Amino acid sequence: MSQHAPLIIDIAGLTLSKTDKRRLKHPLTGGIILFARNWDNRAQLTALCAEIKKIRKDLLICVDHEGGRVQRFKTDGFTHLPPMRALGELWLKDAMAATNAATACGYVLGAELRACGVDFSFTPVLDLDFTDEAPTQAQVPAAPRGGVVSLGRPGASRSSVIGDRAFARDPRVVGLLAKSLMHGLLQSGMANCGKHFPGHGFVKADSHTDIPVDRRSLKAILADDAAPYEWLNTTLTSVMPAHVIYPKVDARPAGFSEKWLTYILRGQLGFGGAIFSDDLSMAGARLLDGKQVSYTEAAMAALNAGCDMVLLCNQSMGEGQEVDELLDGLTQGQLRQQWEPLEASEGRRLDLLPTTPAIDWDALMLHPAYMHALGLVP
Repeated sequence: MSQHAPLIIDIAGLTLSKTDKRRLKHPLTGGIILFARNWDNRAQLTALCAEIKKIRKDLLICVDHEGGRVQRFKTDGFTHLPPMRALGELWLKDAMAATNAATACGYVLGAELRACGVDFSFTPVLDLDFTDEAPTQAQVPAAPRGGVVSLGRPGASRSSVIGDRAFARDPRVVGLLAKSLMHGLLQSGMANCGKHFPGHGFVKADSHTDIPVDRRSLKAILADDAAPYEWLNTTLTSVMPAHVIYPKVDARPAGFSEKWLTYILRGQLGFGGAIFSDDLSMAGARLLDGKQVSYTEAAMAALNAGCDMVLLCNQSMGEGQEVDELLDGLTQGQLRQQWEPLEASEGRRLDLLPTTPAIDWDALMLHPAYMHALGLVP
């Protein structure tokens, strides 16, 4: 097993600069996350991904590509996927049609990305939709073990950062539609990522710019927002925790909390896949234990809490000094021994790489499974 490569970074432009290539060759770099600024057209994206793989075949090429308002590539043939709330709304009319549509969305999403050389998308969102527009009428069996699932209340917090990115308010609907979408991803040869553990939907603040605080009890969170993570623990291949503080559980945000990641997510809920930190440049990641921390300190805290990989986004523009400082800091830093050796973290990273050949774009356009799935996308 090679050295663990926990860092996911980005690049500024449409091609790789000499500096980008140097950073991607660094043994602690495990992958790259692409944004809309890295997109011009399919040919350019395909060439960029090939250039990345030429440097190191094991680099994980990632993107936030969910559908709706979070879809980085929208032109030159890419299907405009609906926001996940549309699938929740379809569930209220026809549950089986909704699960088929979710599988179709997952397949189209994964197959189109893979045809251009992208390995992985941070999807699906498992957060609950607490907005007024959320589908609230469950048409599913009773909650397991006699548990009661609340369908919301007047005056509940409303998260604009999640909103229609979520399938529904009911965690059972979220779990079933997410599992269907992940089935479609699997058919395309792509892994999945449930986010944002244990749940970002209840808080109003956006962790990109603020530090959200959710004051509910652990019991309430596990019975509601976090329930899909336990129900999907045999299906999820990776998880991304929220930059949200749940003070009745831990003073640190979930992504930096050993209690949340090691003891609850892995120990109590039985999750065995990879754990990504959310973006370390977000405001919610830069204040730990009441004090401002550096990117290196944040990364070390996340890795020591139980993350396998950490993301640093949007710091490559200009000279990208922050990226180099983090690479240097991680090189000098010491990770304490966790329950499992670092080789296990590296194994989980490598497990996210596709293992089946991708269908090239022209062939995909005529592929029967793809053509059938397109007809089911809402």
